[in-house]
Amino acid sequence: MAETETLEQFYQRKFNWMPDDLKKDVGHFNVFNFEDKAKHGATPVKYTRRDFYKIMLIRGKHIFHYADKSLEVSGATLLFFNPMVPYKFEPLTTDTTGYYCIFKEAFFSDHIRSNIKDLPMFAPGAKTAYMLNDRQDEQLTSIFKKIQDEIASAYPFKYDLIRSYITEMIHYALKMEPSETLYQYINANARITAVFNDILERQFPIESLSQQFRMRSARDFAQELCIHVNHLNRAIRQTTGKTTTELIFERMTSEAKALLKHTNWNIAEISNCLGFEDPAHFNHFFKKQTNAAPSTFRH
Repeated sequence: MAETETLEQFYQRKFNWMPDDLKKDVGHFNVFNFEDKAKHGATPVKYTRRDFYKIMLIRGKHIFHYADKSLEVSGATLLFFNPMVPYKFEPLTTDTTGYYCIFKEAFFSDHIRSNIKDLPMFAPGAKTAYMLNDRQDEQLTSIFKKIQDEIASAYPFKYDLIRSYITEMIHYALKMEPSETLYQYINANARITAVFNDILERQFPIESLSQQFRMRSARDFAQELCIHVNHLNRAIRQTTGKTTTELIFERMTSEAKALLKHTNWNIAEISNCLGFEDPAHFNHFFKKQTNAAPSTFRH
């Protein structure tokens, strides 16, 4: 079962190295070139969440798997990733260049009044990819180089300056339109379905006994999307041929199977994490979906 990658795991996987003050630095920030040498035999990147934000300026040809989307990008592209959505990317060529920075939410929230989660590129269902022309690539490269210069400097207020550079980069993107050619939604129903899938997927994987799947009904999702439940049901039926409830139940069943196979949690604990008030209700649900009792499936 996929896990959320921490900053510590990122540094160990990528470089077999960790900053000395990482555990003390709740607002951690760092910047890298794609050309930075990773350790030999580094673990392949998994499709998973990270517990930090990432902004990437990448050149080359790649496929990004992000929430329920797979986007093929070519040339210079600016991308934004947040801790709520799992992702990975697959290089299709060997000539990847560019920059990326990583940071914890506290890097901003402890110093500015606005919430980074409210920015459009980090919102549910956001379009996170911005294709760049040569001039835009040059300007954003300049910002990344300024960030690198500050990281290497002894200036006592360098992180305040870096925050301003990141803010400049975010506003640069906000003035652009996300690359619509990467998001080929046929109509409004397809867009609603994509956002529904994004919100559904962001509740998984369940990784601890304290985590619970709470949005279990079509009405829950309609309220989150600020649309009438009939509108949601109609959009999903027309787009997928299935009901909203069927899609929710399919994802719950998939997660139940993963928990039964890959954890040692007992049936009651799994039942609770999936939002069932009584293990008997979970047993009935699972058997109806799979024709097998949870204990039978596990063994």
